[in-house]
Amino acid sequence: MASTTDYDTPRRSMVELEEDSLEELKSRRTGVQSGAVDVDEAEVAESFELPGADLSDEELTVAVVPMRADEFRCSSCFLVHHRSQLAGQRNGQDVCRECW
Repeated sequence: MASTTDYDTPRRSMVELEEDSLEELKSRRTGVQSGAVDVDEAEVAESFELPGADLSDEELTVAVVPMRADEFRCSSCFLVHHRSQLAGQRNGQDVCRECW
């Protein structure tokens, strides 16, 4: 388990570090860290969107740009690519390099 490091705390010398006992180090580690987390559950719950949520009052606007002369649609992945990504044709239809 990775622990966090506070880089603003003053550094101790090597002599002081060597003098620490194992029990003291264990107690210091458990004393500093806390298992409790301050989280507002209502605020967290509002940020989650459940599948099948009613989005009928939401409006989505997207600008549709027509395919340009130097582009093609891959017949395998159906994405629009630049002509430089054209790998060839399968069954007479264009296929991109990723799907080739």
